[in-house]
Amino acid sequence: MAHVVRIERLEGMIKTIFNILAICGAAGFSGVMLSIGVTLGGYWQSLAPDEFLNWFAKNNQFVSKAIPLIVLPTLIGIVGSVWFSWGNADLKYWLASALCLLVVIVLTFAFFVPANTAFADGTLGATEAAAKLNQWLTIHNVRIGFAMIAAILGCLAIQA
Repeated sequence: MAHVVRIERLEGMIKTIFNILAICGAAGFSGVMLSIGVTLGGYWQSLAPDEFLNWFAKNNQFVSKAIPLIVLPTLIGIVGSVWFSWGNADLKYWLASALCLLVVIVLTFAFFVPANTAFADGTLGATEAAAKLNQWLTIHNVRIGFAMIAAILGCLAIQA
């Protein structure tokens, strides 16, 4: 009987770790993206298009390196949270959170990776770059919103 209690306790601790990774990861990801959007986005818009493209070509690696540091623990956390919640009342919140994170990941790979590559490799003209940056910032705000909602859903899950 004592072994069963210890195993249940261990499972509860592991689930809590996954929950923390999922919630803090999604919140951290939205914070990183918010910082990029507000600080860098405003700065980028203040530059002439050619200056922006030059800046992006020189500095894109700093932005690109920040994202995987946050995304990987978040994905581990959400997968573990869904796994340990299977069959429980909190599962619907974790699945909704996972769906929000999936939207973020799809937007990242379908739009942001190609757009960032185009900014960095100099294939865009000045007019095209300015329009693409405006589109980038608009879609970036949507991505921030989905990451924030994912974190909020995680908080709701632990209350269920």
